[in-house]
Amino acid sequence: MKIKRVLVGSPVYQKTKILEAFLTSLKNLKRNTISIDYMFVDDNIDDKSSQLLAGFEREESKVIIIRGKELGVYECNDESHLWDDNLMLKVANYKNSIINYAIDYNYDYLFFVDSDLVLHPNLIEHLKIQNKDIISEIFWSQWHINRPFEPNVWMFDEYDLVPKKLGEVLSDKEMEIRQTKFLNQLRIPGVYEVGGLGACTLLSRASLVKGVNFEQIKNLTIHGEDRFFCIRAAVLGIELFVDTTYPAYHIYRETDLAGVEEYVKDCEADLAFVRQYKEEGNKITLSMIVKNEAGRYLKQVLESLKGHIDEAVIIDDASSDDTINMCRDILKEIPVHLIQNDKSMFASEIELRKKQWDETVKTNPDWILNIDADEILENNFWENAKKLINDQDYDLYCFRLYDMWNETQYREDKYWNAHSIYRPFLMRYQPDFKYIWNEAAQHCGRFPINTSSIPKATSEFRVKHLGWATPVDREEKYKRYQLLDSDAIFGIKEQYDSILDSNPNLVKWDEDQKQ
Repeated sequence: MKIKRVLVGSPVYQKTKILEAFLTSLKNLKRNTISIDYMFVDDNIDDKSSQLLAGFEREESKVIIIRGKELGVYECNDESHLWDDNLMLKVANYKNSIINYAIDYNYDYLFFVDSDLVLHPNLIEHLKIQNKDIISEIFWSQWHINRPFEPNVWMFDEYDLVPKKLGEVLSDKEMEIRQTKFLNQLRIPGVYEVGGLGACTLLSRASLVKGVNFEQIKNLTIHGEDRFFCIRAAVLGIELFVDTTYPAYHIYRETDLAGVEEYVKDCEADLAFVRQYKEEGNKITLSMIVKNEAGRYLKQVLESLKGHIDEAVIIDDASSDDTINMCRDILKEIPVHLIQNDKSMFASEIELRKKQWDETVKTNPDWILNIDADEILENNFWENAKKLINDQDYDLYCFRLYDMWNETQYREDKYWNAHSIYRPFLMRYQPDFKYIWNEAAQHCGRFPINTSSIPKATSEFRVKHLGWATPVDREEKYKRYQLLDSDAIFGIKEQYDSILDSNPNLVKWDEDQKQ
């Protein structure tokens, strides 16, 4: 495998403590498939910072330091950072000189990074394998005191966070909803196309040669060298992406230094993680949330599990019927941990799911089967379950979920196609792994979201979702979403509106489908 050459470039005007944290993280960047050289423009006015930068070195890396010669003082305070056009153009010139060096010396990639960021050691290698010409890593900043944390990427213009179509006119309410959805998406590990980015960006040589740079576009009044860069990239036909798997930590104010130690410890724990697995004798623990299920599908679901699961953790979300007794009776042959909520938590699904997870992992399970009280795995799964859970190569199995509209048919159309993707249902618990949740009030997922680094497999075994299978079920769910997510911030409005369609497209369930 050919080692790719990466140049890390950064103009530096920084306070000593912040610069120290930044440089330490640069030294810790992984180089398994890349080589890394460093190029800094020393624009410091603090001699101690210049001395710290001059002392930066790393084995097998070249370090180039150029002294900044342009005038202009960058002012920052506890409220915000203050830029003027002269400062912006100065930084643009510095960055362009780094681009020219990367081109002249035939680097495969250039990684621009601001000097107030702390990076995850895996970051550059991870960005490289995404195979994008321009891709930034997310970080979150409180640009102004008393404002929420916002990202280093945007959709349009100077800093518009609202996805929209050309010429589309939106109400204030709709803009708020779309912005919230966009920001929620960026909290989920993945790669997303954006309209603007900066400060923590990997550029391929192909993009550099095409002509991306930070030079001012004189017929635009838009402010900021990163905006010029992004507009020029779009004109050149280069798409912009953000990765959200390894968020950087932004030391925007000196008070943010207090969070560096925790961020670094989390990175170290991530790197130190070693998978654990048993070669045989693995057991399956059922993890389930129930609420007033006695008259619905619970009996059918639990009967399908009886004899196959080894333990159960069940969160009863303030049932007022015979749900609890039904669980105890049907699963009486195995250990059952029943946790009863005095008050329903479903209005905040994330808190309910986190409680379910916490109570489940207290039992130190081998494998967690997380299914709802209206979901049934098809029978032939159990004929193969032992083989799956004793396979040392995988820690997560994903199945397809079919939304049953009656006993024999599932729905399939534009908004009802859950079965087109594979969803996690069965996970090997790794006690030393740092699990992270999608902090969305609704539709947060049944497992933590940071499973991208977990070895996973898809399986053709299917899950029947019975929760939509009768008109009464659909009416109740429609009412629930109108109450809990009336603006469709966490879901799709058109899907909510289609729940009560009188003539949906239905497909026959093939009970004998071969796996």
